[in-house]
Amino acid sequence: MIFTLFSPSEGKRSGGDPASINNDNLLFGLASRKAILDTYNGIVGGDNLAQVLALFGLKKAEDARAYIADLYSAPTLPAVERYDGVAYDYLDYPSLEAEASAYLQERLIIFSNLFGPLRGGDLIPTYKVKQGNTVGGIAPERYYKDTFNAPLDALIGNDEILDLRAGYYDKFFKPTNPVTTMKFMKEGKVVSHWAKAYRGIVLRHLSQHRYETIDALLASQIPGLACREILEKKGKREAIFDIIA
Repeated sequence: MIFTLFSPSEGKRSGGDPASINNDNLLFGLASRKAILDTYNGIVGGDNLAQVLALFGLKKAEDARAYIADLYSAPTLPAVERYDGVAYDYLDYPSLEAEASAYLQERLIIFSNLFGPLRGGDLIPTYKVKQGNTVGGIAPERYYKDTFNAPLDALIGNDEILDLRAGYYDKFFKPTNPVTTMKFMKEGKVVSHWAKAYRGIVLRHLSQHRYETIDALLASQIPGLACREILEKKGKREAIFDIIA
């Protein structure tokens, strides 16, 4: 089977169900996250607006209001539904059939700037931490690599790893097992921003077909893509795709 590693997005959908975050609906539980979550809550619930805006990466107070809430009592959504960026638009999770949705809830690992590694189905509230920011001096990427690298390795076990993360999120988890990454080319040039869209397309295709191996995925007809070659280097495979649509 395949585990897919994925990035979050700056955009978040608001609202959700009354169920709050707890040990039962977060990968590896709540206790190991308490230090960073409590620090975040202290900043967001405090009276230093400039500190809140800096944490969120925003300039205007009105833009911050949607994210000012207590993490422990705010409504939640599955992580794969909470995020609202380009990759998630192309994944189009709400339109997937039940089996594809269930697959992503268990086999997708998203690396949050606040919560660290999450299964697609883990319930989280809306929040805002600009990529690269610390949370009251805590660097999330170091905090979660130190805390969860070994447990994540154990969870994945001998399963294959498809790594569709943006480069920054490599800092959260360094797998022991070899990984397969993807690069997307258009007219001989590597695409950057639109790589997010094709990661979403690949993830949607994988969830719909639920391939047992990455080789089977690479041999399949992914919409709008053609696999040109597969490069092997230092324990990592990189699949190079041409964009054909």
